Amino acid sequence: MPKRGKKYLEVVQKVDRDRYYTPQEAVKLVKEVSYTAFDGTVELHLRMGLDPRRSEQQIRGVVRLPYGLGKTVRVLVFAAGADAQIARDAGADYIMADDEDIQKIMDGWVDFDVAIAVPDMMRKVGRLGRVLGRRGLMPTPKTGTVVQPEDLPRVIDEAKAGRVEYRLDRTANIHCPIGKVSFTDEQLLGNFAAIMDAIRRAKPAAAKGTYVKRVTLAPSMGPGVRVDTAQALALEAAK
Repeated sequence: MPKRGKKYLEVVQKVDRDRYYTPQEAVKLVKEVSYTAFDGTVELHLRMGLDPRRSEQQIRGVVRLPYGLGKTVRVLVFAAGADAQIARDAGADYIMADDEDIQKIMDGWVDFDVAIAVPDMMRKVGRLGRVLGRRGLMPTPKTGTVVQPEDLPRVIDEAKAGRVEYRLDRTANIHCPIGKVSFTDEQLLGNFAAIMDAIRRAKPAAAKGTYVKRVTLAPSMGPGVRVDTAQALALEAAK
């Protein structure tokens, strides 16, 4: 077990490791146990009762957080010609269209947070699967990031407002940011509810047994706070 620092050992005393907190209690406590000098991120960690080896039990999607993520989101759009102008007018931070741009990313440039592509560009973008895929940046219809040109303004706006992708990883876990420590309890709860609502709706028909086994909130630096699973799943997203 890794050796813990003095600050961690001080704040971990505030967390009852044998208790499952209500979502409201957990949000309040996770802010108290964050000990970063900067405005840390509050993260949601889910242990799922799914088998990631089975395609019919895979879940993946995108959630628009009602209160955003509290950070500037850099959006890259793969588009050319008139489509590129639409993206530029909609506020895209980077536009990429030619082989030189593609090579730049293949060489390791990934200074953006969201990548969106129009269908006509996917033949070129497909070459970037190895670079973008492992970083969760590859445009795909499943996450709504391969869109028709007329949909670019809406998708770019949503990305900048605060969209997060959730996906089951190889260890049957899901990890998502839900906001900043500086957010109000109401804002964190609203974002928490939006993600849990999406997870609940995404339950595969092939899922067996307990769907969500464990729910934990944690700051960027600080101990995790266990949340009562039933109460977390009962949270209702704002309509």
